[in-house]
Amino acid sequence: MGRIMSLEIKINTLIHEVMTKLSLNERDFIYYKNKVSYLCGLEPADNNTTELSKSIPELLDDIITLLVAEQKIEDIFDFKEILSAQIMDTFISVPSVIETQFYQQYNRSPIAATDYFFNLSTVSNYIQSERIKNNIHYKTPTAYGDLDITINLSKPEKDPEEIKKLKKLEAAQHSKHYPKCMLCVENEGYAGRINYPARSNHRIVELNLNQEPWYFQYSPYAYYNEHAIILNKEHSPMIINKNTFIRLIEFVEQFPHYFIGSNADLPIVGGSMLTHDHYQAGRYKFAMDDAPSIYDFHLPQFADVSFDILKWPLSVIRLTSNNKEEIIAAATHILTQWQQYTDESIGLIAETDQPHNTITPIARFKDGNYELDLVLRNNRTTEQYPLGIFHPHQKHHHIKKENIGLIEVMGLAVLPARLKQDIQDIKAHLKNNALPYNPIHQEWVSTFDISDEDIDQYVDRALGHKFAEILQDAGVFKHLDEFKRFLLQL
Repeated sequence: MGRIMSLEIKINTLIHEVMTKLSLNERDFIYYKNKVSYLCGLEPADNNTTELSKSIPELLDDIITLLVAEQKIEDIFDFKEILSAQIMDTFISVPSVIETQFYQQYNRSPIAATDYFFNLSTVSNYIQSERIKNNIHYKTPTAYGDLDITINLSKPEKDPEEIKKLKKLEAAQHSKHYPKCMLCVENEGYAGRINYPARSNHRIVELNLNQEPWYFQYSPYAYYNEHAIILNKEHSPMIINKNTFIRLIEFVEQFPHYFIGSNADLPIVGGSMLTHDHYQAGRYKFAMDDAPSIYDFHLPQFADVSFDILKWPLSVIRLTSNNKEEIIAAATHILTQWQQYTDESIGLIAETDQPHNTITPIARFKDGNYELDLVLRNNRTTEQYPLGIFHPHQKHHHIKKENIGLIEVMGLAVLPARLKQDIQDIKAHLKNNALPYNPIHQEWVSTFDISDEDIDQYVDRALGHKFAEILQDAGVFKHLDEFKRFLLQL
């Protein structure tokens, strides 16, 4: 069978697969076939043969591979991504129609609405489900519950030759400032370009939070189930204030089956995107959700709110209440007091030439109560800790030296891709002493005490315990009495 005939069959199969998964009308098959054939540079043929079905990402990859072989498209990752997104965009309605369908489902239930939108975002291949499967993900029991350990392998890496080509192509491209960043609403339907992701198949849904337009989308490279991003319509920087708490609480009111949280708004303790205000949400239970209380207290001015310090490696106050206004007021009060709190005995200074204290907040709705976790953060650096006092310390940099953001605060490690090979080599070395491993891990490996245990399980668990230690570095209060000194300010 020739490549062109193979392409025709794969295109037919893709169309049938998408139509089934999105419940599209069979009446539109010819329309879709003509549109997709044109995008692929093919003259449509009177051939409706299909093959045994594969997943949509696999079929897309097969089509793109055949098109490269036929020299219909250059073998450059960004170009292939742009065409894949355009093909899938053929099947997806315009944003206003999707938004209408979302709210029709919402009238049935919030779960029906997110199920509809999650399925659409998956079938459209906006969520890169096949690539996400490449990630390593397991749970490790620790003193703080079962922490999630992930090694992020889902984002494809470009080879050196391709990077050279792209630099030349990018130099010929005029400087672009549209969209301003990858979270801007202008990404919806944007074709993409060299070194900027294809977004033809991207859709967002407008929400009303604190009487402002915010937008709901799913993350293309999810770290957990139904990993959603809630973004500001305006390209404005991250900020934690009373309005943040209002929006988080209103979101869990509207979608009580989801949690939502915000990265902190300062460098080092914030996420990688400080320039565009956004939150992360989803349908997943983190170890932090079940963290027990080690100390409870009351504030007389907030009689309807209960307060707990959690057994968690970072310093967390959990607020619980069925009174929406009061829990928001209490959180705002704690934030204000924290922003000006200094305790030099533990290296905690609120402000130098810039502010250092902020909060990573997380909201949930449980058993008729609002729950708000306030994680206290400080981003100050010193000569001894140039990357941050309350940041992974030097002795842990062989595992991770990047920021501890929202997802990791909740107990899910996002570890660099280099660790996949490093961990495999360490396991191989422990089974056969002659085999080498990366010497940056030597000090860590020398602490291992393996008797009759399974080596693979031991190393996986050791990595989980190392992550717990990394989180402890980010905790501002190492002892309860230090924490209680801050409570006196409240």
